[in-house]
Amino acid sequence: MRANVIAGMALVLCLGLPARGAPQETKPPTPPTPEPAAASAAAPAAEAGPACTDCHDAMKSFGSNPHATGKAKKGEIPNAVCETCHGNGKEHIEAGGDKTKIYKPAGLEGSNKTCLTCHDVATDQITRRGGVHSNSSTVNCLTCHSIHNSESHSLHLLAKNELSLCKTCHSTQVASFRNKPYAHRLGRGGMECDSCHEPHGRAGRDNLRQSRAGELPCLTCHADKRGPYVFQHGAIAAGDCLTCHEPHGSSNPKRLKRATVAQLCIECHSPIGGPTLGSQPPSFHDLTSPRYQNCTTCHVAIHGSNRDPQLLK
Repeated sequence: MRANVIAGMALVLCLGLPARGAPQETKPPTPPTPEPAAASAAAPAAEAGPACTDCHDAMKSFGSNPHATGKAKKGEIPNAVCETCHGNGKEHIEAGGDKTKIYKPAGLEGSNKTCLTCHDVATDQITRRGGVHSNSSTVNCLTCHSIHNSESHSLHLLAKNELSLCKTCHSTQVASFRNKPYAHRLGRGGMECDSCHEPHGRAGRDNLRQSRAGELPCLTCHADKRGPYVFQHGAIAAGDCLTCHEPHGSSNPKRLKRATVAQLCIECHSPIGGPTLGSQPPSFHDLTSPRYQNCTTCHVAIHGSNRDPQLLK
């Protein structure tokens, strides 16, 4: 028995196995092999290229411009916003800002090539190409609009205050508003030229804005004169507001075209200028007498009446 035990111990020692009850030798754990860091973390962030705002300080506030709405990134204007109108600016930047290496929209060519790429709108009343302000060498998009230096708080990026801008060409009409005693008071926060006029409208009456019912813009404010009336004044049936009134300003009360009411009424209510458009005054109306020279003293419902065919009430 003893011999067998000795023989077993010898075999264990030869195989290198720990004997029963003998302390076992422990090896320190092998540390895990570190995984390679992500390429995005190990590699330094790529440096951004030159931006337009590096040289053009005015572009730093371009984020509030309608052409950049929603395109700013962390307060910075991407070069792609500028390139929409100015073309690729790579050569311009590499040349140190050489102005010959960048496109600048200007005049008729710039308006047609750049502005009308997005703003070429045409309806039965509006056109950018055939209207009174259609693009030409004299008047074009960039004559009235300034993309980078527009008037403060201007809704349409106007180059100047609207009244001053229109005065550049329409000096007579603007002077009427300022110098005539009876006129719409423009430039005071209530009305502007484009309250009545469509700047991009077609020629003729189509350059006037219309009410929602397709009427003259006068009725947008003066809705009480619209009607319909049972007995309508012939001047409205055969004409419109501009038959009697001067919208840009007048020296006469109510902005009438004539100095006295009788002078205006008699243009239709007499056969002087041709066929009578309206009924002639009765014989007892002596128009040389002041008593009969103020027609609206009796004909108070001058725009129309629902009660009296003579517009007396």
